[in-house]
Amino acid sequence: MNLHEYQGKELLKSYGVAIQEGIVADTPEQAVEAAKKLNESTGTDWWVIKAQIHAGGRGKGGGVKLAKSLDEVKEISSQIIGMMLKTPQTPPEGKKVNKVLIAQDVYYPGDSEPSEFYMSVLLNRSTGRNMIMYSTEGGMDIEAVAEKTPHLIFTEEIDPGLGLQGFQARKIAFNLGLSGGAFKQMVKFVSCLYKAYEGADASLFEINPVLKTSDDKIIAVDSKVSLDENALFRHKDLAELRDKSEEDPTEVEAGEAGLNYVQLDGNVGCMVNGAGLAMATMDIIKLSGGDPANFLDVGGTANAERVEKAFRIILKDPKVKAILVNIFGGIVRCDRVAQGVVDAYKNIGEIKVPIIVRLQGTNAKEAKELIEKSGLKVESVILLKEAAEKVAEVLG
Repeated sequence: MNLHEYQGKELLKSYGVAIQEGIVADTPEQAVEAAKKLNESTGTDWWVIKAQIHAGGRGKGGGVKLAKSLDEVKEISSQIIGMMLKTPQTPPEGKKVNKVLIAQDVYYPGDSEPSEFYMSVLLNRSTGRNMIMYSTEGGMDIEAVAEKTPHLIFTEEIDPGLGLQGFQARKIAFNLGLSGGAFKQMVKFVSCLYKAYEGADASLFEINPVLKTSDDKIIAVDSKVSLDENALFRHKDLAELRDKSEEDPTEVEAGEAGLNYVQLDGNVGCMVNGAGLAMATMDIIKLSGGDPANFLDVGGTANAERVEKAFRIILKDPKVKAILVNIFGGIVRCDRVAQGVVDAYKNIGEIKVPIIVRLQGTNAKEAKELIEKSGLKVESVILLKEAAEKVAEVLG
């Protein structure tokens, strides 16, 4: 589950991480009031207006701007709120901005020049250990840094039995070229950041940039936080931060129906039980000349109601030219799934795209007979190879 920047920063702050202070606003009028409050609490008289959407690259799309007066705060906020913000991480049509974060300007003049760093905490899947990835090249696309100057990216792996050690935090501060007060601040920053990552059961904490201010403070200017949804039962307060308006509405609907669904860009809809079989089915579709339009796992309780719901969700995608139902009857009986297919077909009405159904396992023979006797335009096959051939045939 992804968090907005302002939510991520509040989470970081609760663990002692120093942040760029800010107040979220839904309207230009609220933005002005937020700017006034920040002026009173921090003394800032310049403000950064930041669009709050679940996507990076907001600045490049015009979603992050500096305001030097209250009039500019109102004007810029009115421009950003309601806009369809397009970034490399949004759909082609962009994402609608419903709120902005009014943040203090932390790039103030002082005894030294501000410096920007990159830092993230995530799981290294190849070693099974958490790691801190960091770089002196903050404020830039980390992918570009990794490609062009990989020697500027450092990693520090954490032993799960010991946790983050003090020498590791000091090593990170040293590799970033810090000394004096900034060095001590960075050591504290890294320690608190890792505590936040573990304490929130997160899958990713990314801070870009981490800023060394002109007076040697170390603060999080941005935050990208992704939480492990499987651990949200331990964090009821964090689960309430979910913003469904930022998610694909079809995926939200599928989740509420108990279906595991991910929208893809292909032309063949998939309905499968089990993640492994779903991956194999997607491979078969690719080999047959098609492209998967979705990942949809109906699970082990594929009754008529769930099958109908799955059909309705798949058919919402206008790119779907065919649907492949591939069920292995172990926990679930194939004849029950077949009855679900028949009932769904009748309840939905005429389905204009071809449907290929492959049912194997418990009561597969009865399932095939049930579909063939229904009189519906449903192709029933036994072998996976036959399913692939049928997909290729209907796609032409």
